[in-house]
Amino acid sequence: MIPTSPDLHELARAIKAWGRELGFADVRIADVDLAHAEEGLQAWLAAGHHGEMDYMASHGMKRARPAELVPGTVRAIVARMDYLPKNNEPGSAWRAREAARQADPGAAVVSVYARGRDYHKVLRNRLAQLAERVKREIGEYGYRAFTDSAPVMELPLAAKAGLGWRGKHTLLLSREAGSTFFIGEILVDLPLPIDEATSGHCGQCSNCIDLCPTQAILGPGRLDARRCISYLTIELKGSIPLELRPLIGNRIYGCDDCQLACPWNKFAQRAVLPDFDERNGLGDASLVELFAWEEEEFNRRTEGSPIRRIGHERWLRNLAVGLGNAASSRAGDPAIVAALRTRAEHPSALVREHVRWALGQHGA
Repeated sequence: MIPTSPDLHELARAIKAWGRELGFADVRIADVDLAHAEEGLQAWLAAGHHGEMDYMASHGMKRARPAELVPGTVRAIVARMDYLPKNNEPGSAWRAREAARQADPGAAVVSVYARGRDYHKVLRNRLAQLAERVKREIGEYGYRAFTDSAPVMELPLAAKAGLGWRGKHTLLLSREAGSTFFIGEILVDLPLPIDEATSGHCGQCSNCIDLCPTQAILGPGRLDARRCISYLTIELKGSIPLELRPLIGNRIYGCDDCQLACPWNKFAQRAVLPDFDERNGLGDASLVELFAWEEEEFNRRTEGSPIRRIGHERWLRNLAVGLGNAASSRAGDPAIVAALRTRAEHPSALVREHVRWALGQHGA
């Protein structure tokens, strides 16, 4: 039985408290009217800015219509979970550490969010526990929990719920936590009281736009994913465009540059769950070290990691680009050249092509 109106207010307060007990830093509630986001989605898809991410277009405007995805839906419970690994000091220190890694041509830079356990699994599990806790309280009701796993516009939902605002880089920003967090949702058929959206606080700052290595951010809120290093190293299945390879530097999985440039990330919060602790030394590994992983070792070390999804072939492709770019300050480095030559006859044409390019950068 669905609770009465006064009980719904109490239930909403309880849901937020249960969410915090499960490791979520903030839990809020929004209605599911995203009509305001449809025009922008249509324009982005029409411009081809989604690249090879066909799944972004396959459901049409259903992404902006959660009630079509899950009939009966009237609210979204939206939760935030911080992911900064515990070995990173909050404030400016963690950003300085990451900048130093990027400046080291031999370092392999993996996006901070991907150094621990796959967030999809962590958040889905915790959201499922939260949904079940509600069921124990009120009985059967309609719901569906997900995180980055269903055709719905999660960031507009989170902004509408008041978890933050969309920054100029398109990521969600919070005054309390910057942007180093994951979000997940539970679509429900309960008419819970909704929270207020928050206003934007980017002001005149354009750091994320100005400092994007590939100039993928075309303007405030306008991202061409085809130029984004995260897209190039994770979503793109084929050859990385020649003109973009030098701009990738030593970033081998994802890119944090727009987050490192954002002043709000001095408020980034460390994770409360150990799931996001760094694994396999991915915060300190070298390009040569990771390039030596054979497929069996790659699969073993990335078990339970978001990195597993790109597979060993694209892992080597990305590392080859990083090793080629190391020539900017370490041209002809014997260790790098020797490492690249071990893959010169790799069975994958994709790997061989990127290795040849990298060797060419070293004049080898």
